[in-house]
Amino acid sequence: MIKKMNLLAKKRIPFLFIIDFDMDKNIILPLDNINNQEIMFDIRGVKNFKDNQFPIKFLQLKKNPVEFNFYKKAFDSVVEEMKKGNSFLLNLTFKTGIELNASLKEVFYSSHAKYKLYYRDEFVVFSPEQFVIIKDNKIYSYPMKGTIDASICDAEKIIINDEKEFAEHITIVDLIRNDLGMVARNIKVDKFRYLDKIKTNNKDLLQVSSEISGELEPNWRKRLGDIIYSLLPAGSITGAPKNKCVDIIKNIENYKRGFYTGIFGLYDGEKLDSGVMIRFIEKEKNKFYYKSGGGITIYSDAEKEYNEMLEKIYVPIAGND
Repeated sequence: MIKKMNLLAKKRIPFLFIIDFDMDKNIILPLDNINNQEIMFDIRGVKNFKDNQFPIKFLQLKKNPVEFNFYKKAFDSVVEEMKKGNSFLLNLTFKTGIELNASLKEVFYSSHAKYKLYYRDEFVVFSPEQFVIIKDNKIYSYPMKGTIDASICDAEKIIINDEKEFAEHITIVDLIRNDLGMVARNIKVDKFRYLDKIKTNNKDLLQVSSEISGELEPNWRKRLGDIIYSLLPAGSITGAPKNKCVDIIKNIENYKRGFYTGIFGLYDGEKLDSGVMIRFIEKEKNKFYYKSGGGITIYSDAEKEYNEMLEKIYVPIAGND
C-alpha cells in the first residue's frame, strides 16, 4: 500500500484511499476505477455522485446501547491502566445497536459532513474530523476533542473552561505535534481550541478542534505513503502514549473496530485531503451498528463518559459542518 501510494502520487495520478484502524485492510483506488454505485465520497465538497438521489423527509434513529454496568467494567479497566502509569489519555469506544428507517445509502445522501463515505452497503461515514491536509508543501492536522450539547445554557463557556476537556485536548494537540514532527519541520499550533457547530437529527452540538501545521520537503509526493502510515493510527482516537494505548484498546474493547476510527481521503494529483472515520454506521447481517466513544482520563466520571458516548450517536442532517 505504501509503495503504491508513493508511486501514484509521484506520477500525480488521483486516487481514493481507505485504511482501517488496524491497518489490515488497505484500499487504494485510482479515481477512474471507482464504481460510484458501490463507493461514494464527499471530501469537503469534492464528490463522485449527484445529490438528492434518496431524499428522506425525517430520519429516525433508535439506540439500543450496552448497559452502563458493561461500559463501566471497561471504563474501570482503563482507569486501572492509568493508575499503573501505562496511559494518561485513552479513547474508549463501543458498538451500539441501532434501528434506522433508512438504508446506508439513504443515510449517506441525507447527511451533511466535511468527510462522507459510503462503501458497498457495508458502512457509511459522516465525519466532522479532518486527519491531515497536504497542500503547498505544508501538512495540516485538526485534532478534535470535546463535545457538548449546544442547547445547554452557556455551552460554549462550559466546554472551553472545562478542566478535564482542556487536559484531554492539550494532550492530543501535543501528541499530534509530535506525530507531525516525524514527517515535517517547523511545527506550529495555528489555532487552539476553536468551536464548530454540528446540526444533527435531534440536536445541535459544539465540537472543539485545533489546527496544527508543519513544512514538508518539496519532494513529498514520492514518499506520500510513508508520510501517511507514519501518522497512523490517528492520535485523537487512540490516546497517549499512542502505541501503549493501542495495546490497551485491543485488550479492553469488546469488539474489533474495523474501518471505524481508520482514515480515508483523496489525492487529486496536487494535494491531499483526509478525514478520520468517526460518526460511523456499519451493517452486519442486515442489522445496523453505530460505533462511538470518547477520551478517558484518570479524572473522568464513568456516567458522564457513557452519556457522551451515546450523545455522539447521531446523523448530521443539516448545516455547514
